[in-house]
Amino acid sequence: MAVQSPPQEFNLDITKEVLRVLDEVLSLQGRSAAFTRDTPLLGAIPELDSMAVVTLITTLEEQFGLTIDDDDIDGATFATVGSLADFVSSKMSA
Repeated sequence: MAVQSPPQEFNLDITKEVLRVLDEVLSLQGRSAAFTRDTPLLGAIPELDSMAVVTLITTLEEQFGLTIDDDDIDGATFATVGSLADFVSSKMSA
């Protein structure tokens, strides 16, 4: 049985919310408005250091009602805005 993808508008809403959380947690002062799903995160945004990653994970858990285990996360999760939004989406549908 094939796994159905969430509707496109669902993914767009999650991406929009992830961008809002990024802007808030990293104090980007609206810079995230210019980000796309392809915008690199880890290693490309100076504000996204190891402490910010922890805060970001905690905030995503609170905002989306998720539980994120350490084993769920690797560098690829934070590679781009899209990879982070897809991760959140997959956790929500799990």
